[in-house]
This record gives sequence, C-alpha cells and structure tokens, in this order.
Amino acid sequence: MYSKHLKINNKRIGKNQKIMKKGIVVLLILIAAIPFFSCSSDSTEEPMLIIKFKFDENQVRLNNLGQPSTVASGNAAQSPIFNAISSHYIELAPNANTQLGSGTIIYHAPETNLGGATAIDFSRSKIVAEDEVFLKIPLRDVAAGSYEWMRVSLSYQNYQINIRHQNVDYTGTLASFVGFNTYITEFNIGNNLFPVNGNRAQGYWAFALNNQPYSSSGQAPAGSTTVPNPIEATSPIPRNLNTCVVTGKFSNNLVVNGNETQDVIVTLSLSVNRSFEWHEINADGKFEPSIGENVVDMGLRGLIPSYVR
Repeated sequence: MYSKHLKINNKRIGKNQKIMKKGIVVLLILIAAIPFFSCSSDSTEEPMLIIKFKFDENQVRLNNLGQPSTVASGNAAQSPIFNAISSHYIELAPNANTQLGSGTIIYHAPETNLGGATAIDFSRSKIVAEDEVFLKIPLRDVAAGSYEWMRVSLSYQNYQINIRHQNVDYTGTLASFVGFNTYITEFNIGNNLFPVNGNRAQGYWAFALNNQPYSSSGQAPAGSTTVPNPIEATSPIPRNLNTCVVTGKFSNNLVVNGNETQDVIVTLSLSVNRSFEWHEINADGKFEPSIGENVVDMGLRGLIPSYVR
C-alpha cells in the first residue's frame, strides 16, 4: 500500500514539476519581452524633413529670369515623360536677398577629382522617380527660421522623348547631365552601355531608342541650359559656374522652429513644359537627330516648392 501511494505521489510530483517548469519558461519569456514592449511603446521616431520631386508638364514655362517664355525661333521642343532625376545641392533661403550659399544648405551630393577638375560623382548620386523620397533628414539638423525660397541644383535627368528617323516615329530614352560638371565611369540606357571614364560638362546627353539597336550621345552648347531664377535681380546665380540651381518660392513661408513633433514633407514641383528643346533643320516639330538636329536646351522650366506637416 505504501509503495502504491508513493508511486501516485511521485506521479503527482512529476506532473507538478512539469507544470512548474512550463510556468517558469512562460515567465522567463514574459520577462524577456518586457524591455521589448517597453521600448516599443515608449520610443517614437523624431520628426524629419522629407524631400520629394514632382514633374508637371502644365506648369508655367519660365526663362532664366523666372519669366514666362516661349520656344525660340528656329527651335522646337517637347514635354518629356520623366523616369528619374537627381540633385546636387538643396538650399533654403530666408528671403530674396539671401545670396547663393548663404541660406541653410540641407544637401550636397558627393563630388570627386578623379576626372581632374572637381565634379559630381555620378556613381554615388541618388537618383529617384517622382514621389520617391530623395532626402530625409532630422528637422533638428535644419536651422530654425522662416524660409521663403528654395534653391535646387539639378544634376541628372532621365526621360522618354519622341524622335523621327526616315519618316518613322520612335520613342527613346534620354539621359541628360545638367550639373556643372559630372564625373562618369559608365552608365546604361536599357541594353546600351555608355563608357565615359571622365568629366562631362553641363549639357552632356546620351540617347537610345526603346527596343531598337540605335544610340547616340552629344553635348549641348555651353551656357545654353535654362536655369530659372525669379530673384536674379537681388540674388543672382553666377552664370560662369554653369550650375543648374533652379529657384522657387513657397506660397507660405516654411517655418522651422526646432520644436516640431511631426514630419515636414516638401514637394519640389518642376516644370517640364517643353523642357527638351532642339534646333530644327526640317521644320516639322519632330526631333530628327539623324539629319543633324541638335539638342540646345535640357533645363527644367521652373520650380514651385510646397509642403505639408
């Protein structure tokens, strides 16, 4: 009888030990999870300044002085369909008297001297599509102030254009380098590889037909890239620098006070209204590089910055 009870008690003890072990395991898991839940509930991301691009073919077409403009006589132009873009420099300016470089610089792309003179390093450039985040930085890194203007130096564009060859219309992709100077190792458009291994001045371009075995490259005339600056009279952009610094005004000043609790998203709306321009040989409004029609301007035609909190 005693042996029987002993066996029963041993079974109960064993069962209780198993229950206790399970309980200890569960308790240990809960204890281990406490820091995780505590951190998750207490931590919040700090407010950020976020920059995105938008392309608008209906936005007013401006000249270098920020005034409405038409296509020059003897030229033709089209509004390209943008795939991607990159910027070299972004600056917030408090007012129309703020000189270039005297505002709050929030972005400066990597540069290199591998090609000799200082140039934008294309291999390290950030290239984005419309509405994709180009820049995201903590608002605490932006100097407090009230900003009326924004300056954006554009460096690279990639877009679709239409061309004509032997009376047949095609669609192709153009890579446009509008920065002051760009060091390029190589790049591709579809299956077309363009080895450069050197610096290229503002206005260098390369083109390839979509799904067709044709490609070409060239150089727009020096100083021909349009760079709209509505405050040229008070804050000029030195033309000898060949920088593609497009200037635009906020409808309401962007105010940064250093106490922000939420993100500020800035959208840079760029006018692509007939921004791809060429000199015509056959005056038909069709870009025909095979007969010697050359690109003369690839500059963006205006900037309208806006923001939401």
